[in-house]
Amino acid sequence: MTELWRLSATTLATKIRARDVSAREVAMDALARLDAVNPWLNAVVEHRPDDVLAQADAVDAQIARGEDPGILAGVPTTVKINADVAGYATTNGLRMQRNLIATDDSPLVSNLRKAGAVLLGRTNTPAFSLRWFTNNLIHGATKNPRDATITPGGSSGGAASAVTAGIGALAHGTDIGGSVRYPAYACGVHGLRPSLGRIPAWNKSGPERAIGPQLMAVSGPIARTMADIRLGLEAMSAPDPRDPWYTPVPMIGAPAPRRVALCLRPNGMVVAPEIIAALQDAAHRLEAAGYEVEEVADTPSFRDATTIQLQLWLGDGFAGFASAVEREGDPGALMVLEGVRAMSESLPPDIVAKALLARATITREFQMFLHRYPVLLLPVSGSLPFADQQDMLGVEAFQAVLEAQIVQTGLPAMAMPGLTVSTGMVGRIPVGVQLIAARYREDLLLEAGAAIEAGGIPPSPIDPVMG
Repeated sequence: MTELWRLSATTLATKIRARDVSAREVAMDALARLDAVNPWLNAVVEHRPDDVLAQADAVDAQIARGEDPGILAGVPTTVKINADVAGYATTNGLRMQRNLIATDDSPLVSNLRKAGAVLLGRTNTPAFSLRWFTNNLIHGATKNPRDATITPGGSSGGAASAVTAGIGALAHGTDIGGSVRYPAYACGVHGLRPSLGRIPAWNKSGPERAIGPQLMAVSGPIARTMADIRLGLEAMSAPDPRDPWYTPVPMIGAPAPRRVALCLRPNGMVVAPEIIAALQDAAHRLEAAGYEVEEVADTPSFRDATTIQLQLWLGDGFAGFASAVEREGDPGALMVLEGVRAMSESLPPDIVAKALLARATITREFQMFLHRYPVLLLPVSGSLPFADQQDMLGVEAFQAVLEAQIVQTGLPAMAMPGLTVSTGMVGRIPVGVQLIAARYREDLLLEAGAAIEAGGIPPSPIDPVMG
């Protein structure tokens, strides 16, 4: 019999609803897989087996009563430690928040429960969910299952590591600068950053966020198949009045031309040849599926969008942020602070207002581009996944990492969706591509992503490479 942890979320939900297997059996298998591989990976940093089994029993009881358990019936799902789960600490990778116990589920967690998901455990993140690398002083470091010498990505590095290794079929992540898309890329799975307002989110455990993070931070699914990304998005997107940014937009938009713009080196980025090859291969896959793909010399400016993202993030409350980083003392967070300090301290008092004006202009430019080309195909990063802790080699190394990531950091400033599609391997190193569409057109991304996926993806889940 196939080990249950190897099955997709879509397959598991179907089997559980049909009573081919019980939610308890799936949960027990998931817990056994966690016990087998998590001590090496450190992807899940807190879990409670008795609670996991109780959730599974509740799903089985619903099915026995003839009730609909939801579209994620019994699917083991992980939740990142920066989202409130009632009764758990929302540490966000911080020692100073080790006792910040949530009293209520965040909206997205409530939605996962309503959809029938079994919450398997809490996944690791860097301190403050701040880096494209995942370690901190409270929970330690997370490893990439495919190659421990490369980063698992960040900040949702625990989420991507877990789902790649079969610890849960679906993972929750968050993205304000690539934190869903990059870990998926680094671990060789898929990850969706949805549009602002698509998935409701809010943490009662913390204060209201400044306007920049409110406009840019979203939650999204990480999974091994495009069908599971679609399923996770649907489950997480149920309405919740607690999020003032939630927008009840249909999951399927108006028909759009199957036209894709391919940009190999947006805004003059230096892009590794292996990534160029992956992009060209993805374009061929799309053409084989009936898409018209046109290579374009450039796109609107991700560099300008990245500047706006940094201004909105740093321009309101930087002194308080810097003080918190210094109190926590996390080396990775301190390196980020050092890397952005000069820019932050030079910002004028009215920078947020100016950034919001510039945001309107750059968003308009991208919207017009995406009106002509409904899908944009481009790199996730200019580099193959970084060596683990590469950003700790000094400010120059930090700036080099930031330069490679402008296609990730710029997108959130415009509240648009982006999808990482894993496409292959370069030796033991994953490679993939990114798709971008206009706001609330996740449907276009998922359709194009499925066409690319059909041409082949890295095997997953996998046993971690421990050497």
